[in-house]
Amino acid sequence: MKKKIIGIICGGRTPEHAVSLLSAQRVFDAIDKKKFSVRVFGVDSNGSWWCYSRSDHWLKNADDIKKIALSKKGCKEIVFFPGKRGKYLEINTRKTSSIDIAFPLIHGGEGEDGSLQGFLKLCDITFVGSHVASSAVGMDKEYTKRILQTWNIPVAPYLVLDRANLFSFEKIKKMLGGILFLKPARCGSSVGVSKVTNQEEWTIALKKAIKFDSKVLVEQEIIGREIECAVLGNENPRASVLGEIVVKDGFYSYEAKYVDQNAAELIVPCRLHQKTTKDIQEMAKKAFIALGCRGMARIDFFLDNQNRIFVNEINTTPGFTSMSMYPKLWGLSGIAYQELIEKLIVLATK
Repeated sequence: MKKKIIGIICGGRTPEHAVSLLSAQRVFDAIDKKKFSVRVFGVDSNGSWWCYSRSDHWLKNADDIKKIALSKKGCKEIVFFPGKRGKYLEINTRKTSSIDIAFPLIHGGEGEDGSLQGFLKLCDITFVGSHVASSAVGMDKEYTKRILQTWNIPVAPYLVLDRANLFSFEKIKKMLGGILFLKPARCGSSVGVSKVTNQEEWTIALKKAIKFDSKVLVEQEIIGREIECAVLGNENPRASVLGEIVVKDGFYSYEAKYVDQNAAELIVPCRLHQKTTKDIQEMAKKAFIALGCRGMARIDFFLDNQNRIFVNEINTTPGFTSMSMYPKLWGLSGIAYQELIEKLIVLATK
């Protein structure tokens, strides 16, 4: 039987470009080459697509996330044809090839916000993960919260700001309390997130967040624990064991997630009462279904000091790096990394 051709898509014009490349490297190495042929499509910072067939060709400086980038060694610039079932053209050679299934691993805007998913649908390509609407809603923290609230799923109290509606710290403080978190509404990996306790920090945080998104989410601080759950499946998803993020200083920032391995401790599985564990797992599956997710998602929670559970956010294209919680949680739930990748590929075809 002819092997299915998997196309890993990574990079992109997003602040999470480097994380995407690291995720792609691990997924490429994990895919069973006896069962599948694998190609990597790297999207550079200008939006051009490049095709690679070997992992050692497409990454450079992989040991330092601050320097990691796409290499142009041994690659070919390509374009996909809409409506041609995965067919693409090598621009210089005029040679055409095709893929059977895409594995999108671009994190952030244009990767998990529905844009890439819509493009893949136009090209008649089966792909791993959530479809257009679910990806778009999951990427927008405001819309995520609004939908979860209609399903009676608790979320942290919040307000939404934009460039025409920027309040002072004192005004927001009266509504949400004295410790606030400012987040670009449509970014992931804690990009542009700040903790704020006064007007000076508020001004700096607003400027920082608006660099990444014209819409900013302001959240009330939830004092308690940060819990994460991985979800796998389509219509009848299953939830993993739970993990806890214990940040040593500040909050779970981009640097704590990907740069400084000593900035946060990942407790997997975390220590929780059996009922609380089950409640969080059930809420994770309910949130997954509420947003119409497919394949995979990582659901992040707050567990406050009164044992109340709040959904923080949903990530429909979670990281697959060596530090990423999604594969870690499934590993401890009995699904090894390579098996997890294969399950996601199979789910894409159902």
